[in-house]
Amino acid sequence: MKIEYNKSLKEYNTFGIDVTADEFIKITSEDELLQVISKYNNKDIFILSGGSNMLLTKNIEKLVVHIAIKGIESKLQPDNTVLVSAQAGENWHDFVQYCIQNNYGGLENLSLIPGYVGSAPIQNIGAYGVELKDTFISCDAIGLKSGKKHTFSSKECEFGYRNSIFKNKAKNKYVITKVTFKLTAKNHILNQSYGAIENALAEKNISTPTIKDISEAVIQIRKSKLPDPSEIGNSGSFFKNPVISSNVFNKLQASYPEIPHYVIDDTSIKVPAGWLIEQCGFKGKRWGDAGVHKKQALVLVNYDNASGEEILDISKKIQQEVMNKFSIELETEVNII
Repeated sequence: MKIEYNKSLKEYNTFGIDVTADEFIKITSEDELLQVISKYNNKDIFILSGGSNMLLTKNIEKLVVHIAIKGIESKLQPDNTVLVSAQAGENWHDFVQYCIQNNYGGLENLSLIPGYVGSAPIQNIGAYGVELKDTFISCDAIGLKSGKKHTFSSKECEFGYRNSIFKNKAKNKYVITKVTFKLTAKNHILNQSYGAIENALAEKNISTPTIKDISEAVIQIRKSKLPDPSEIGNSGSFFKNPVISSNVFNKLQASYPEIPHYVIDDTSIKVPAGWLIEQCGFKGKRWGDAGVHKKQALVLVNYDNASGEEILDISKKIQQEVMNKFSIELETEVNII
């Protein structure tokens, strides 16, 4: 373990924002993490995972602990399922591909989501009809003050839409070190109900898809719509898709018959934030090095050397215009630091 001072975090966040950490330590084992917690118990610690779901707007005047613990284990179960555990520092997409290569089903719809395994439960990541909670069994976490390990069950995680206990009452109190999933080893239950997936499969004349086919369809869709963070700085979807009441939706639909939507239940409708933003004229707009992606209005981008504050300002403009036009409040999915 080595402490680095005034460390640039540009390569440690997918937006590519060039801020610095007063102090920086890279952790490659649970023992190292326990040493840091013990040694720096009186310091404010900032936990940094894959940096894929955050917007850094200022220098981090704390000790930044970058979690880079690696390792994957699997154990077949008698009921033709498999328990797969991944350490927090594993790249999420690489982990999903590992599962597919070993014919473990359940995570294929979550292909190509940026970030690390350890931060996935915090956000309850989801895409194309699947959420992490659907296959999640537990996660191991260490208390930042106590240094004690706790295993959180799915119920204890209090998962919601892009939400969990780690974004609320357990925020900044634990470091997730390992996540365990229950996946299928055969007789996979495929989720291909999203039209985009069905269309991608139809284009390839695939009528009985495998989990690999689903994964490849999702990758194709995401690449066609979303910018690669290694080429254009971004953090994926910047806002959550708002859930509104049926009454509010019916009034909107009267004015905008073409409004896309997803029925959650008898009283709740989800509408795409990207569509709302596009209707306000933001798609493809650019202010210096900061802007809104030309293919997906839900994605804010750093074309070169934008500051976090510049991107935050754009997000506030978008929120205000969507409120003015639709009376809908957009909530950020990205964590603002």
